[in-house]
Amino acid sequence: MLAEQSLWVVSLVGIAALATLVLSSNEAVKKLVGIASYFHLSSTFMGMTVISLATSIPEITSHITASVNILTGSLDYETGSAIVLGANIGSDVVQQTLVMGLVVLLAGGMYFRRYFLWKSMVPMIATTLMCIVLGLDGVYGRVDGAILFGSFIAYSYYLYKDERKHYKEEDNVHESEEIAENVPKNIKEVIIDVLISFAMIGLTIVAAAVVLQLTELLVDRTGVSGSLIGVVTLGLASALPELTTAIAGIGNKEHGVSLGALVGSNITNPLVAIGGGALVSTYWVPRPLVVWDLPWETITGAILWAILWFSGGKLKKGHAVYLIILYFFYIFARAYFFAVD
Repeated sequence: MLAEQSLWVVSLVGIAALATLVLSSNEAVKKLVGIASYFHLSSTFMGMTVISLATSIPEITSHITASVNILTGSLDYETGSAIVLGANIGSDVVQQTLVMGLVVLLAGGMYFRRYFLWKSMVPMIATTLMCIVLGLDGVYGRVDGAILFGSFIAYSYYLYKDERKHYKEEDNVHESEEIAENVPKNIKEVIIDVLISFAMIGLTIVAAAVVLQLTELLVDRTGVSGSLIGVVTLGLASALPELTTAIAGIGNKEHGVSLGALVGSNITNPLVAIGGGALVSTYWVPRPLVVWDLPWETITGAILWAILWFSGGKLKKGHAVYLIILYFFYIFARAYFFAVD
């Protein structure tokens, strides 16, 4: 029905969906940080696990849907594989460059602890390298899927054990008075906040899906090159939950949520979405994915790690500009050199 509406109507609906996206993710962050405090878990841990998994639901559901359709024969094997894999990796590149850059600009700067660089960012880069190696033969088989998905379970267990070992009360000293005053006081309040937070995350995902559909419609209406659709619309729209969640974390002075959500999603997306989908149907791996997208994701992750290491863990506005430039270079090169799979 929206396809028949004017460009103005489509744009207004898109703005309303974006507003819903921002408000719902902001409320979800507040509730989840409060729950973390109740169970003596840091906001960074929640960002790396629960929030990153929740914001990756668009990618996960896209993979499951595509895999089921591939198995039933209602979706072409190569076409379906190319769409979901391209959107997944595109989303990760967007998060490491454009989204991270925008969040740093809005925050005026961000600080990463040295242990975060080793515990979270090195596994993020290692995950991408794993996807390159497993995809060199042109297929993500069920064994590959089991390796990826199993790695996520093992890494999540490691994070939990490490959190229990190194957690400090000061990790949850909240600068936001609203969050500090609304930490659950008993298990009943925890259950209520869990239900509210998941309802808000669900609303965030629905709003992101609407934005995605409208963005594709706008691309069609305005005649943007089809070779850029996967990167500009699917990858960018899939990263909207992470972007709005990270911004909500900044707004609530919970940088741990922002860092955890952005880095954690880049671990969750390949391991759970690609791994889970490969377990269901297996995937054909387009060559540009192995020779450009995944290597570029690895390079941008390594550049981000190097910037943080040599700057003492600080991301400044100047660094944010570099990250955003890397994103636009990625788009240009992908469209110019790898327009066809």
